[in-house]
Amino acid sequence: MTRPGLRPLLPWVGLGVLVLAQICYPLTVGATRAGLTVATVVLGYLLSVGHALLTRGPRAAAALVAVATGGGFAIEALGVATGFPFGSYDYSGELGPKLAGVPLVIPLAWTWMAWPAWLTAARLVAPGVARVALAAVGLAAWDLFLDPQMVAEGYWLWRDATPALPGLPGVPVSNYLGWLLFAVLLMAALRPLAGPVVDRAGPGDAPMFALYLWTYASSILAHAVFLGLPSSAVWGAAGMAVAAVPLALALGRDRRQDRPGRQPRRPRQDRQPQQGPPADATA
Repeated sequence: MTRPGLRPLLPWVGLGVLVLAQICYPLTVGATRAGLTVATVVLGYLLSVGHALLTRGPRAAAALVAVATGGGFAIEALGVATGFPFGSYDYSGELGPKLAGVPLVIPLAWTWMAWPAWLTAARLVAPGVARVALAAVGLAAWDLFLDPQMVAEGYWLWRDATPALPGLPGVPVSNYLGWLLFAVLLMAALRPLAGPVVDRAGPGDAPMFALYLWTYASSILAHAVFLGLPSSAVWGAAGMAVAAVPLALALGRDRRQDRPGRQPRRPRQDRQPQQGPPADATA
């Protein structure tokens, strides 16, 4: 049982724990770093799925798990077995137990960032093709940080890493295209399965916006300064900027307009108050 007054604080607490874990990442090495990587992904997964449950209800949370976790495992298993759509690669044993050659933690990572990417797109553009496209790019661009970092740590290895983006050897371009393909499918399926409660972003989504912007800014800093990966810092900064920069500008504009003494801003015609979860999700 969760007191209604504590519910809005839970995602912020989860985000705080996640941020602390990520800050510790550059300070660790070897098996400790691998363990922290797994723990961080699990924390991110619980944060995103928990937020979907608390703010949108069981149907939305189940849809997120089905398309991002279930779909993420399926596409990774297909990739390991056939090389499609990412290219030929193998996972090491450092990320924990595997099923069909895929560490069980990997589908959780898809889910972790899929939810804030969707909400970012919901905040910025109207429903339709443009929203699906922005959400997909917002998710897939994260891999411009993720894959070079994980390959550098030895968590997975590409059998043929050509052609690669300039400055990012070890990761083929096909990987990023595969990410984009699956991200489009994921985002296109999320809305029909989750229902209309995911159509709008609202005040309760602030922790997810903070998560997306923190991921963007902290990844640039970590890659450029602490991890010795300046090229991925540049590529990731450019890729995630497509969603992160408009989000930061929109939130900054809202903050200025909501200052005391200013006239209340008129809501856009296509923006509706965020719908709460069903009654059975509040107990």
